[in-house]
Amino acid sequence: MSKSIFYHAGCPVCISAEHDVINLIGENNVEIVNIGENKSRIGEAEKAGVQSVPALVTPTGNALHINFGASIADVKG
Repeated sequence: MSKSIFYHAGCPVCISAEHDVINLIGENNVEIVNIGENKSRIGEAEKAGVQSVPALVTPTGNALHINFGASIADVKG
């Protein structure tokens, strides 16, 4: 993986964190994935170690959980 991936569910906490992540690491260095809208990527996020959103998965594969917006189970519905 060459970019970080930022997973979120579209809630206000997630959107605020998204803006901060983009400001910190740059828009070209991160892929933004709203799993609230794109549920087909939930399995990918889980496989990467994401347990709650918002979360940033680094290019080295570390899942960094940022604040707490929702658990993956909540997003799955």
